[in-house]
Amino acid sequence: MFGRLIRLPSFWVSAGILLCILFLGVFGKLLAPDNPLTGGTPILASPSGAHLLGTDYLGRDVLSRILAGAPVSVLSAFEVAAIALIVGTIPGLLSVYLGRVFEWFTLRIMDTLIALPFLVFAVAMTALLGNGLQQAMLAVGILLAPMFYRVSRAAAFSVSSSQYVEAAVLSGASTSWVLRRHIGPKVIAPVGIAFANATGVGLVIVASLTFLGIGVQPPAPTWGGLLSSDLGYLSYQAWAPVFPVVLIMLTVLALNLMADVLRDVSGESGRILLRRREIRKRRKRALHGARVNPAVAGKAGSR
Repeated sequence: MFGRLIRLPSFWVSAGILLCILFLGVFGKLLAPDNPLTGGTPILASPSGAHLLGTDYLGRDVLSRILAGAPVSVLSAFEVAAIALIVGTIPGLLSVYLGRVFEWFTLRIMDTLIALPFLVFAVAMTALLGNGLQQAMLAVGILLAPMFYRVSRAAAFSVSSSQYVEAAVLSGASTSWVLRRHIGPKVIAPVGIAFANATGVGLVIVASLTFLGIGVQPPAPTWGGLLSSDLGYLSYQAWAPVFPVVLIMLTVLALNLMADVLRDVSGESGRILLRRREIRKRRKRALHGARVNPAVAGKAGSR
């Protein structure tokens, strides 16, 4: 699968963007040129050599606040996806083997979670457990769990009816061995696609919550919080909200592109797609060779 991945240009584009965003998420605070929490003068300054992206309404460097807000925004999105993966994938796999009672019970729970609105449930959870980032991430991760539950359950169900799995069960193999040896490798690809999509959704929800002041309180910088504060000064700095919006948009776009790439290369459809692309490349090379050396092309045609 990895060999097919590296042959696609879209993989390198999405991977390059995601690596840059992940680098900002890990080292953003260290790269900030100024203290993102202390203000100064001038306020609402335009971009200049001293402040590359200008300053906000308290005189704080905008570039420093964007870089310092990257760890919270990016890593929180991955945390949301990780929580959803754990909460959704494990019962999704077990529902195939633990009987109809467990399957019915988990399906009803997942259907209930799907019916709940993300922001309202996250606000209610933070009101119940406290206005903290971890509480908000836990709530959002639980709401995204049905995505992983349905994907993992469908993949496990399709594999469980195959002949080699039935042969392993009849030979006395345990459920844990079958899940680890046969089911798990077949579930990795669809779960990876769901993880990329869930991370993008998680980033948008994290930005929405911090935009509303939930999870992270000012003056701590986040991309959603920066967008919220910049909207109050559009008459002075109309360009200010563009910077966090572009970062959020690029990250979500790269994650969706990565999910599409994984979907293209996984399974038989991925092999067919790559085979067709290889045939088209060979035809283009043949046509190019015919244009360069028409005599050879004529001989080949006469043969």
